[in-house]
Amino acid sequence: MDVPEDGPLLGLDVGSRRIGLAVSDPLRMSASGAGTVDRLKAGWMERVAEVAREHGVTGLILGLPRRTDGSQGPEAEAVLRMGRRLSARTKLPVTYWDERLTTRQAERALLEGGLSRARRRAVVDQTAAILILQGFLDAHRQAASFAPPPDEEESGPTGSKGKRHW
Repeated sequence: MDVPEDGPLLGLDVGSRRIGLAVSDPLRMSASGAGTVDRLKAGWMERVAEVAREHGVTGLILGLPRRTDGSQGPEAEAVLRMGRRLSARTKLPVTYWDERLTTRQAERALLEGGLSRARRRAVVDQTAAILILQGFLDAHRQAASFAPPPDEEESGPTGSKGKRHW
């Protein structure tokens, strides 16, 4: 299911223990952290739904873990199942985005930022969610910038109706 073309989105980095959350601005220019949810605690799905409501999101972007050759393993199957459950729970469309190496990128960025090991552990999932969502936003913005403009009917300089050609 594709997400609507407008409104904020919620990005999720699904780990075995925690789910990192990131939210986009309404214009979908940038992603920022929205915390983490402990998957091992009861009520984690309700917490994700609550964050989605708080930010008025119009869709969910879940990082899909693929192997380096692009194939899907058991982790990807678990994320696909989770996406179906979250969509049913939140009534929001879900799109999956390749998350290969985002956790490593997040760890590297946090290490370069001088964060302690304990602090890195606390925010790495959220940072990975930001990278996933920002990657989705950037790719879709870039794709939209290459789309040809729609043909529009308009009056030409002589008042005649014709198609606009760019």
